[in-house]
Amino acid sequence: MARSIAVAALQLAAHDRGDFRMGLERALDAARLASRKADLIVLPEATFPAYVLGKAPLGANETQDAIEGLRLIARETATVIVAGAAVLRDGRAHNAALVIDADGSLAGRADKFFLWHFDRQWFESGQQLAPVQTKVGVLGVLICADGRLPTISRALVDRGAEALVMPTAWVTSGRNPEALENVQADLLARVRAYENRVPFIAANKCGSELGMVAYCGKSQIVDSAGEIVALASERAPETLHAEITMAGRRPARVASVTLPVRQNPASAPLRLAIAYESLPNDIDERLDLLDDAFALSSADPARRELLDQTIPLASVRDETVLDPGGLVPYRRAGCVLFCWTTGVRPPWLERIARARAVELRVYLVVFDRRAQRAFAVDPDGTIVAGTFDEYRLASFTLDPRKSAETIVAPGTDVAEGLDRIEAIVADV
Repeated sequence: MARSIAVAALQLAAHDRGDFRMGLERALDAARLASRKADLIVLPEATFPAYVLGKAPLGANETQDAIEGLRLIARETATVIVAGAAVLRDGRAHNAALVIDADGSLAGRADKFFLWHFDRQWFESGQQLAPVQTKVGVLGVLICADGRLPTISRALVDRGAEALVMPTAWVTSGRNPEALENVQADLLARVRAYENRVPFIAANKCGSELGMVAYCGKSQIVDSAGEIVALASERAPETLHAEITMAGRRPARVASVTLPVRQNPASAPLRLAIAYESLPNDIDERLDLLDDAFALSSADPARRELLDQTIPLASVRDETVLDPGGLVPYRRAGCVLFCWTTGVRPPWLERIARARAVELRVYLVVFDRRAQRAFAVDPDGTIVAGTFDEYRLASFTLDPRKSAETIVAPGTDVAEGLDRIEAIVADV
């Protein structure tokens, strides 16, 4: 039987580490207020003492008052609380999400696995992926950049998580001050819910720390169908409230495969033409006019095999792409291009294609059976070309160097992260 619970995501104003005491009081006040009508509340990543720790070492008891304050609220209101805090373990600082059960006890914790940019200067990476049992159900807890690697959420759900819960510090580049961008807030959070068939709750910060790390807000509560049921603004502190239904049915998964590592002989960019229908008889003459090197269509596997000798590629269908781990073995084996023939309906077709491209740093060529069109997505998650109406042969540039750039922030390597997750999952 489906179970519904009331949840709250607390979007808090960021504070510098030096202003921790002021931030602590604001956070505890917001948590106390939210607990009046929520079974589960979520606070942002590193709410205590801050995300940017700087060079000063973390004190042994620096966040203890914050943790005790949350435990008191949980115990007095019978509320489960998930909060981001920097904590020490064996003398080393971890970027942790503490899970406090409704009786005030510490039900468990998750340490950030996929460290982002400079937070690796003061935090140690997490080493395990395990959901946490609480009064409201089994929670799959992950922190910020952990949401960029699809197999982290997948492992938590496959191990019993009924909801995904994320204390986060989604940052923004400020490229467009009128629309603060972050690929997780704008795309991946919804995809994580949709592909795992579980609700997703993310609590982010707004404002900035030290005037040099800016947050995009957009805390959100997403249902198990991937639809946003509550969304915060970009700049203002606020608390989101919603009812979510905990997951019951487990999502379908494809069988694990082991593939030989492929070499990528191409290093220079290649121009590719794509079409949904069979290629015209004069395709080679057209390629010459377009300065294209190869052509791909849904109806010409021989052309794909020819390109595969230059660019390692895989032809895949819905069951593989919709599984968040389905493309990972191919990517780890060296594939940089996926040709996906699909019947998935929009808008999820575009969302899934963009998510797979950006999270794995690959190109996708999508053959959409419903619309009878083809389109291409680059490793930044941008749709770069596509057919429409009478325009039946589109072209784009595939740059193997772009797929080879798996470092998405200084010191943050997607390929390394995927390998680490695979080792942990295989060890069970």
